[in-house]
Amino acid sequence: MMDNPLTLEPLFHLGPVPITAPVLVTWAILALLGLGSWHATRHLSLTPGRLQTVLELFVTAVDTQLRDTLQRDPARFRALIGTIFLFLLVANWSSLVPGVEPPTARLETDAALALIVFAATLWHGISAQGLKGYLATFAEPSWVMIPLNVIEQITRTFSLIVRLFGNVMSGVFVIGILLSLAGLLVPIPLMALDLLTGAVQAYIFAVLATVFIGAAIGDQPPAASTQETRP
Repeated sequence: MMDNPLTLEPLFHLGPVPITAPVLVTWAILALLGLGSWHATRHLSLTPGRLQTVLELFVTAVDTQLRDTLQRDPARFRALIGTIFLFLLVANWSSLVPGVEPPTARLETDAALALIVFAATLWHGISAQGLKGYLATFAEPSWVMIPLNVIEQITRTFSLIVRLFGNVMSGVFVIGILLSLAGLLVPIPLMALDLLTGAVQAYIFAVLATVFIGAAIGDQPPAASTQETRP
C-alpha cells in the first residue's frame, strides 16, 4: 500500500538535497526515454523499419493533434507536448512494476509538470503577441475582467495538478489495497484498467496543455507561419 501522498521520507541526500523515491523513479524514466529516443533515431532511413514506423506514427499523431488544436505549424510545439505525453504515459504505467510508485501519484511531480505548462504558456503567448499584446488579452472583453482572467490563469494550473494527482493516486491506492487483501490475481482486471486510465490521463494533460498554449498565442496564425504544400 502506498504511503501518505502528502509526506515523503528521503532515501538519501546529495549534500543538502534530499533524494526521495519519486525522484529516483523520475530519473529512471528520463534515462529510459532518453536512451529509447537515441536508439530509435540513430539509424533513421528512407525505408523505415518497425521501430521507425512506430515513431513516425507517433510524431504524425502529435502533429495532427497540434495542428487541429492550434491551427498553426506544429514544429514549435511538438517537442514539449510530445515529451509531456510520453513522460506521463511511462510515469503512470510505472505503477505496474512491483514495488514502484508512479511519480505522478505525488503532488510535487504534478506541480512541476503544471508549472512547465504555465511557463510554456507565458513564453509562447509573449513570443506570438509580444509582451504588450499578451498582457492586453487579460483585459478582454473589458478591463473589468482583468482580475478574473488572472485568477483563471492560476486556477487552471491548479486544476492540472489536482486532476492528474487525484486520478493517478486513487488508482494506485485502490490497487494497493486489493493486493494487500486479495493477493496477486484478483486485481489484474483493475491493473488493466489502470493502464487505460494512465494513458487517458497522459492524453488529457497533453491536450489541455495544448489548449492553454493555443489560448495564449491567439486565434490568428502569424503571417510567416509555414503552410503545408501538397504536390
